[in-house]
Amino acid sequence: MILRDNYLQELIQFKDTDFIKVITGVRRSGKSVLLMQYRDYLQNQGVSPENIIYLNLEGFEYQGIKNADDFQLLIQEKLPDSNDKIYFLIDEIQFVEGWQKIINAIRVSFNADIAITGSNANLLSGELATLLSGRYVEIKLYPLSFKEFLLAKNVDSHSRMVDKLYQEYEQYGGFPSVVMSAEPLKDTMLSGIFDSIVLNDIAHRAGVKDTHILKSVILFLADNVGQLVNPTKISNTLTSERVPTSNHTIGKYLDLLENAFLFYKAKQYDIRGKGYLKTNAKYFIVDNGLRRHAIGRKGANYANRLENIVFIELLRRGYTVDVGKLDSKEIDFIARKADEILYVQVAYEIPDNTHETDNLLHIKDNYKKILITGRYFEQNEIDGVQVKYIVDWLLE
Repeated sequence: MILRDNYLQELIQFKDTDFIKVITGVRRSGKSVLLMQYRDYLQNQGVSPENIIYLNLEGFEYQGIKNADDFQLLIQEKLPDSNDKIYFLIDEIQFVEGWQKIINAIRVSFNADIAITGSNANLLSGELATLLSGRYVEIKLYPLSFKEFLLAKNVDSHSRMVDKLYQEYEQYGGFPSVVMSAEPLKDTMLSGIFDSIVLNDIAHRAGVKDTHILKSVILFLADNVGQLVNPTKISNTLTSERVPTSNHTIGKYLDLLENAFLFYKAKQYDIRGKGYLKTNAKYFIVDNGLRRHAIGRKGANYANRLENIVFIELLRRGYTVDVGKLDSKEIDFIARKADEILYVQVAYEIPDNTHETDNLLHIKDNYKKILITGRYFEQNEIDGVQVKYIVDWLLE
């Protein structure tokens, strides 16, 4: 197992509190492993195994657990004869309809510490939010960062191999099972992950019968990562390619892709007007390896692939990320966290002109501004804007 220490420390931070720990993220990104690592941590801290109720609701033995009544009976069967604190670790809880009421009842009725995982953003909407009214904390889990990737490979960040390994990371992404596979198997592993997300987490759960249109939308978004799009543009493009659809259908599928954590939406923010623009948005895929699979392993488009890695890493670091607009100029990312604002431009290489940094310098405030490049340059500053090589930035 690859140790996800940052995430594990988040779980430990909220151990023995009233907060329900909700681990969310795309399928196969490591949520189950993280839950097992938390279980191991509890046992190492002296918690008796009988006081840890660990359930993987995707497992074979729990396929009959479909609703709240089934779930309640299962919990009652597992309860220990003990007055000590009980640790409930429930994996892939979205498979049980009405699970929210049972989790809330556990919280109210027992001396309990609760951690759950799910592969759908709707986990935190509606009834759960109402029942728990702020008594949960979300831990957002992503595929491996480049730092974690190197740890999994047992390579020191100062090794001469780092640049070469970045090329592998950029190409095949950070899904743990893919990272640990031999290269001939990586594309096969990515294909399996892609199909499980699209067919199980999206099409099956949402009752999508025509997966051809859904996959066409995914292909369009993957091939246009970092480009401003909207449902009308997508619909018109697909229709022109003899995949007839409608704006309504496209809008529905975009929501499904976001809910399954396959794509993340970055809205346009007008820096001068201090408000969001409702027309266009950019979509970024959770992992570059899945992008490679979706578009058929096509090369080139280095700038967009680089932008995708930067966007996901900013999310991984806890930022809320928008696309900036300043009059006619575009700022690739505005990243916000608490009182911090970071402006980011992304370029595969520094152009002969100063276009990339000029855009940043037009922003008249004192927040930090950086340019991230896909190639290494000796120059580390342009007119006060820090220039960072992608590998160095990822390892900060």
